[in-house]
Amino acid sequence: MRGEPSCPKCGGRVRAPGLFSDSWQCDVHGTVHPVQPVIPPSVDALNVVVHRTRVPLWMPWPLPVGWLFTGVACAGDDRTGGRATAVACTGPGPLGGMGELILVAEELGVGLGARYAGMDGPDPGPHMNVEKPPQAKVLAAGRPTPLWHVAGAPGDRAVFAGEALGMWLWAVVWPEQSGLLMYDELVLADLREAGAEVELVPCGALSPRLLQP
Repeated sequence: MRGEPSCPKCGGRVRAPGLFSDSWQCDVHGTVHPVQPVIPPSVDALNVVVHRTRVPLWMPWPLPVGWLFTGVACAGDDRTGGRATAVACTGPGPLGGMGELILVAEELGVGLGARYAGMDGPDPGPHMNVEKPPQAKVLAAGRPTPLWHVAGAPGDRAVFAGEALGMWLWAVVWPEQSGLLMYDELVLADLREAGAEVELVPCGALSPRLLQP
């Protein structure tokens, strides 16, 4: 799905607005905000999404030692603006080996975070027990932000979610044991506010996780 827009919920093909509909359509999920083709990681790729999106573009900043920016995806189009973003980073896992992290910011009901989490349903709310203390905390745009474990995800990944700046914030980490990264109180920056600092982001190879259906 790298070369054409896709459904944020299932990764399938979508039909562009036309004579009978003014919105993008998925045969399975109906009206959706299409995920635009993923382009190789670069400062230019980040700038494209920064100028398109209406939701935060979260990245750990500074990145953990040895970690690299490995791709960005955006759901939405030029008419509506970006309604969800996904930023991928890759680096040494806390227990050895390589870890991968995708941070998703999205409006209610878009479904991009659930797609990367490997779960049904567009939003994490039904899968979180917010009556218990949060399992992780991050500092998002300078604000302490609790994240709860999201139940029901595949066993190869750890999934956390919460709310930041009025949007869902998902953190999906592979492999599952690399979820320990989320207990270090990561500092997340909204790259829409980063200005010239975006030029300093170290880039690696494109994460195949961003391309998964």
